[in-house]
This record gives sequence, structure tokens and C-alpha cells, in this order.
Amino acid sequence: MKTVVICQARTASTRLPRKVLLPLAGKPLLVRCVERIQAARKVDAVVVATTTDPSDDVIAAMCAANEIPVYRGHPTDLLERHLGAALMVQADVVAKVPSDCPMIDPHIIDDVIAAFTAMRKHVDFVSNLHPGTWPDGNDVEVMTMNLLERAAALATKNYEREHTTPWMWDANPDVRVANVVRRDGCDFSASHRWTVDYPEDYVLIKAVYDALYTPDRQFTCEDILEYLALHPEVAGVNAHLRGVNWYRHHMDSLRTIHPAQTRTYLQQAGGRV
Repeated sequence: MKTVVICQARTASTRLPRKVLLPLAGKPLLVRCVERIQAARKVDAVVVATTTDPSDDVIAAMCAANEIPVYRGHPTDLLERHLGAALMVQADVVAKVPSDCPMIDPHIIDDVIAAFTAMRKHVDFVSNLHPGTWPDGNDVEVMTMNLLERAAALATKNYEREHTTPWMWDANPDVRVANVVRRDGCDFSASHRWTVDYPEDYVLIKAVYDALYTPDRQFTCEDILEYLALHPEVAGVNAHLRGVNWYRHHMDSLRTIHPAQTRTYLQQAGGRV
């Protein structure tokens, strides 16, 4: 079974334009993210899925320069783009890791894929997000190729197309889902935000890379937790953004998301939420 991770990326981010090109330890953020995914032992291939828009020519060129396979597809239909990338490399098992997660732990990727493999006869979709327990920015979703094809054919809502997987996990009775949580019982999903969506997020992640990156070893989730515990001034730089996610725009539509799992970002004095 060929397990492929698809990392979707574009330059037209509205809140932090061209964020995947921002430097981390001397290379673009997207390249660092792919390097960490490639370090997972249970991953056979990684593909960057970008768009056909000319603004993303730079992503295609960057991938070529770094020998990263790239697929170019629909600018806004990420579900179509995900399927196209999977078909291009003839995947059997397909995983989704966002390109704005450059601190994702390869061990967490392996844990979710291993859970999927162990339950293969009984599940179609396994993630570590429903509910999440790892710090935000360690998102892994694994699905069968058949499920991805079904979703691409049947998903109709805009947010289902834009965010790739909601049709699969949002209380769809025909999809068998499972979730992976931390073994130690801890929940860092609301207390730590390691995804890049706003300038403050990048400040935190760049500080971690400056402190922990070495070319011979990928630092782990536990390494980051330890560093941030010792450096609260870094940990707090994006504290007002914890809980900010795409769910907040679709609370009337999503059936399995509780309001406590999200917050609305208010651009007020002091950056309060």
C-alpha cells in the first residue's frame, strides 16, 4: 500500500500573503514543512498540491529546485486538487498535512498512519483532530483513496470543497471514522498554536526554528513544548490567536464542532479575542 502525504500550498493567503515562502533556518517555510513530513517513516511520498494560478509559479519552481513532486489544480476547490495529486502519484492511502504546519512532528504523522493501518478493515478516515490533543499545527488526516474519490464526487458545500475533508468527518453516517489522541492524556490543542496564519504565528515559529533547528535531526513536539515552557515571552506572542480557525465561519453548518473549539478573531486594541 502506497501512503502519500499531500501538502496543499498557495501564495494567495489573505491574512499573511506568501507565507509558505517566508524563511525558516535559511529555507522557505514550505520546504521546511515538507522536510519534516518526509522524515516520517511511514510515508512513501510527499506531493505539494498548488494551483494553476500564475501567482503560484514560484511554488512550482521552488518544488522543482528542491526535488519535491508538485501537482497544479483548481485555485479554490482543494478537494479536487487533493484528488488530482493523489491520482498523479497512484496513492493507495492518502494523508493531508497543511502547508502552514512547519513544526509538525514526524512521529505524530507516523502515529496517525499506524492507527489507520491497524484499523484498516474497520475505518475509512483517521485523524488527530476530532477532538484534537496535540498543539494546533500538528494536523494529520488519513483516508482511503476510495473515500477521497467519493468525497470529490459527492461533496457539494463550499466549505467541504475548500477544506478538503469536512464531508468525510462531519457526522457523515456512511464514513467510518476514528481519532488518535496523545497517550499521556494531555491536551495542548487550545493552549499552543503552532500553525502559521498571522504575522504573530510566524514570529513564534521563526523563534523556535532559530533556537532548535539542526540539519541532522528534526526537533520534536516535546522539544518545542520544553523550549516554550522556558521562554514564555515566545510562547505568548500569538496567545490571543489560540482557538482561531476556519471552523468559526461555519458554526451553523458543521454538526460535530462545538463553539468551545473555536474563537473569533477581533482586531481590537491590544489584540484581544
